[in-house]
Amino acid sequence: MQDRCKIDARYAGHLSILTVPNMKNFLDIEPQFSSLDNARIAIVQAPYEHTVSYGGGTKSGPKAIIDASAYVEFYDDETDRELCFDVGIATDKPIAFGTATDATALEKIRKRVAELLQMKKFVVTLGGEHTISAAPIAAHLEHYPKMSVLQFDAHSDLRESYQGSPYSHASVMARVAEMMPPKRITQVGIRALCSEERAFIRENKVNTFFASALHKGDHGKHWAKKVVATLGKDVYITFDVDALDPSIMPSTGTPEPDGLTYHEAIEVVREVVRSGRRIVGMDVVELAPVAKTPHPDLTTARLLYKMLNLAFTSLPTGTKR
Repeated sequence: MQDRCKIDARYAGHLSILTVPNMKNFLDIEPQFSSLDNARIAIVQAPYEHTVSYGGGTKSGPKAIIDASAYVEFYDDETDRELCFDVGIATDKPIAFGTATDATALEKIRKRVAELLQMKKFVVTLGGEHTISAAPIAAHLEHYPKMSVLQFDAHSDLRESYQGSPYSHASVMARVAEMMPPKRITQVGIRALCSEERAFIRENKVNTFFASALHKGDHGKHWAKKVVATLGKDVYITFDVDALDPSIMPSTGTPEPDGLTYHEAIEVVREVVRSGRRIVGMDVVELAPVAKTPHPDLTTARLLYKMLNLAFTSLPTGTKR
């Protein structure tokens, strides 16, 4: 087993100039723990960027997460385990999109996620812009037709189209709402939307928890329980990193003030687990890495590993997904 403490000692104090040490996979783990044959978790890299409307760079997000993950500790104190060695985590090569855009690009992602689900893997998809989330959600719905979608985001992403494209990152949840009843979508941290989106939320009973209401205490001290109460038994998480406040997550295309803290976001995931619900898959999107500002990349990598640790405590030991 790889000793993270010894590895990190070689690079102490030099995080901003580091390169990935060896393995080029999530957490930089050896083949016996990162081969697809041995791993229960599979990571799909979808470096797709076509409709960004403010800052760019999300196509570099998956690589930045993988690179930064080499400096995330294997051990999680909360779950008292080294998940990567207990269940294995395989990292796919990045999907090559070439000239493919919109529906064609999404089909490439959906197909790969569907293949991995057929192999009984727990699939994580890394974007790229938020547009990509429609593809893994579609693939998961084939296996979990009654699942809920838990969306962490600054934006509701419910526009029918944006800048002339129904495949815009600002329209991804509108596409998801075409696949499943909108009332099975729960949004957390929303603080930027248009009036048409607000009307859609009201008319279609989308469970939207606005950041302003959370911070004002409108949902009480234990608001995470109210969020989770809207979810079904099976839960898919789509996490746009701009859900987090720009003070801790500046590296994203459309940052919005008054966001969630890392603790607030993770507490919602904890509550999903405490409630006995099952996390069936997830994606993490919209990281736009900034040169010489590595901490958001590391935060995102650690966020992902923490969510995985929690997801795998929601099932009894030995249970197959």
